[in-house]
Amino acid sequence: MGYSWIGAPYEFNGTAPLGGDSNVENLNQWYDSGDVAYIIIASAMVLVMVPGLGFLYSGLARRKSALSLIWACMFSSTVITFQWYFWGYSLAFSQYATNGFIGDLKKFGLMKTLGMPSPGSPLIPDLLYAFYQMQFAAVTGAIVVGAVAERGRLIPMMVFIFAWATIVYCPVACWAWNVNGWFFKWGGLDYAGGGPVEITSGMSALAYSMILGRRQEKMMLNFRPHNVSLITLGTVFLWFGWLGFNGGSAFGANLRAVMACWNSNLTAMFAALTWVVLDWRLARKWSMVGWCSGCISGLVAATPASGYLPPWASVVLGIVTGIVCNYATKIKFWIKIDDAMDVFAEHGVAGMVGLIFNGIFATNYIIGLDGVNNGLFVGGFIENNYKQLYIQFAYVIAVTAYTFVVSALLAFTIDKIPGLHLRASEEAELLGMDDDQLGEFAYDYVEVRRDYLAWTPAKQDPINEEHSIPQGERHGISQHGQMLEGKAPSEDSGSNAHTGIGGDRHAIAAGSEKAELHA
Repeated sequence: MGYSWIGAPYEFNGTAPLGGDSNVENLNQWYDSGDVAYIIIASAMVLVMVPGLGFLYSGLARRKSALSLIWACMFSSTVITFQWYFWGYSLAFSQYATNGFIGDLKKFGLMKTLGMPSPGSPLIPDLLYAFYQMQFAAVTGAIVVGAVAERGRLIPMMVFIFAWATIVYCPVACWAWNVNGWFFKWGGLDYAGGGPVEITSGMSALAYSMILGRRQEKMMLNFRPHNVSLITLGTVFLWFGWLGFNGGSAFGANLRAVMACWNSNLTAMFAALTWVVLDWRLARKWSMVGWCSGCISGLVAATPASGYLPPWASVVLGIVTGIVCNYATKIKFWIKIDDAMDVFAEHGVAGMVGLIFNGIFATNYIIGLDGVNNGLFVGGFIENNYKQLYIQFAYVIAVTAYTFVVSALLAFTIDKIPGLHLRASEEAELLGMDDDQLGEFAYDYVEVRRDYLAWTPAKQDPINEEHSIPQGERHGISQHGQMLEGKAPSEDSGSNAHTGIGGDRHAIAAGSEKAELHA
């Protein structure tokens, strides 16, 4: 079916609170089946981003904590799904609250959520919009859980994620996208979540990492991501899902969705190119991790901007994002917070850059490509709408401050609850989070070592053979063996370990950068 007028394919009569009575009428009549099918598919694409984050984080960590990060991402999605159904959607998108900061509970448990046009667009029903937005919340939570990398307990993080989604994510989503949100009513431009998804995840992960504390520095000697292939696989999953994330935020199968996909790819590829070149200048070698980092930062920057910018501005956005976010990975060294997965640099900072670009380069004709918002929004600075720039700046500052402060207070409070302390023990960190928190392993290296000892041909009494192997050699880490013997871990083997924060996503060459790490 085609339609040439502006707006939804049929004008909703607005007479029924749920869109009508499905016993006596067809509630699908108000919507184009192609638009509905497209958003269902986009929702599935966004869901794929959660395991993508799991693979990305797993590859960036050491192998002994690889599976714990996949589990954290997947289980956070479980927590968010319940929270969103329970009261999250109502707190974020209930149109019945008019305070501008958070919704009410009139849509608790998906009440009053069925066939009416959605708060986001008249092209899709409320029920579908709720499902699509649930995937956004799940991805944001999965980004945040990267803060537990290699030293955080999992269950306290899941408690944090439920409370965080309620008092951090839902209010910020209300500001940006609720029809009564203060930023939305002020004329702010945030297409697919520069504030609710990107700045919120970046600042929340930074705050959680600050409360959690830095990893044991004697264990960070020569730290490198353990599986670059897994990092690349996770990045490709994210890239695929992001086309549903940004393309689907047009809320219909229309030209704005196509433009958002174009802009997302352009920004990602130019950011990846820029990042790789910046890394090459240090090491004189090409970095696959650097490409992945640049690609992700570009996709993040495109999240708030891809539905507003012309393609040429997306190219500029990609180059600027690659430069800014590459250097932003050094901020954690200055402030001495172990943001192991660089969530702040690649999500928080890139989200800020994309939002500011909206204030400068947003154009009316891009916004109107969805056939619904024709003439309803004004462009940015280049279209003589000078106030858009300070609106965007105010929003960035508000989201950054609110998210960091509330997330830090929330993590600090949970850490004080008996049984919910955030940090794993020193022994657990040496063992690895897979062994301590899960009892399962991404790689069965523990059993391989045990089998090796069992299969070694005996030269004497087999009983004495095993016990003749020193604990340090038996377990691979001398401090681990000492702890098993009831001794405190010695500092000798770690005396030459670097004392900076480990886990930088891209390899850092000699010279000033290496000096910075060993400061």
